[in-house]
Amino acid sequence: MEYQIEENSLTIFLPAELDHCNAEQVRKRADMLIEHNHIKYVVFDFANTNFMDSSGIGVLMGRYKLVYLVGGEVWAVNANERIRKILKMSGVTKIIQMFEEEKQ
Repeated sequence: MEYQIEENSLTIFLPAELDHCNAEQVRKRADMLIEHNHIKYVVFDFANTNFMDSSGIGVLMGRYKLVYLVGGEVWAVNANERIRKILKMSGVTKIIQMFEEEKQ
């Protein structure tokens, strides 16, 4: 996983599979970065992600709860059709904003 911080924003570039095997690692690293850098906005970049299970949904929900307490927001970007469907079915899209990058 790759993490990028700009001011009070954290972008998390997710792996090909966000499942129980790596969700805990993403969670721990993201929480540490959020706390130590006073992050208010978290962006999950799904450009390389093809699979996500309930553990991945938990990662998104947990980070939402953390930044919501300080008036922050969570966004999901570059999600393919499969990931968008999972996020919508789980109800995550009711609290996390989805953005699509324009194709050139």
